[in-house]
Amino acid sequence: MKLTLFLVFFSSFISFAQPLQNFNKERTQIDKHLMIGLGSWATSNFVVSGIGWATVPKSEAYYFHQMNVLWNTVNLGLAIPGYFKAKNDNRTLSLNETKKIQRKTQNIFLLNTGLDVVYISSGFLLRNSAQSNLSERDRFNGFGNALILQGGFLFIFDLTAYAIHKCHANKFLNPLEISPNGLGFTWKIVNEPTYKNHRFL
Repeated sequence: MKLTLFLVFFSSFISFAQPLQNFNKERTQIDKHLMIGLGSWATSNFVVSGIGWATVPKSEAYYFHQMNVLWNTVNLGLAIPGYFKAKNDNRTLSLNETKKIQRKTQNIFLLNTGLDVVYISSGFLLRNSAQSNLSERDRFNGFGNALILQGGFLFIFDLTAYAIHKCHANKFLNPLEISPNGLGFTWKIVNEPTYKNHRFL
């Protein structure tokens, strides 16, 4: 009897462990694609605004390009390490470790959307301040427009990243239920093209 229970337990564990490993591989793949997207945006801004900053006279456009270059230097500094971190993440994680990392990832992107609103609001405040500060009008308008642009992009980026990760988690991590017979747990595991139920015990 004990041997039978052990074999059932072991076979159920194996059938669950592989989909969990696949989930984590997909999660890191999502992060890689997101960092490529952020890096591509930063690079394109860096090139276009770098040329603009070097060629236009000091004006609203000059400060707009200047802020874009400075801002996307930071974006590149986040995207490149983030990409290699995701690429080299080959850890074998337990269910609890996976859920912890998943929650942390989603919370980071959700928190960032709030910061992005602050960036956009700061841009509008700078533009508003320019109306009463003629000596700094070009600088405030240029910086303000850049903050609105960059904050708007990051808001869409972070909200999209949160939605992608949450949708991915909903397919595997969230449907953790008590088995109807009370013997263990039931996981809904994604298998193409349909879902299959795997019982732990």
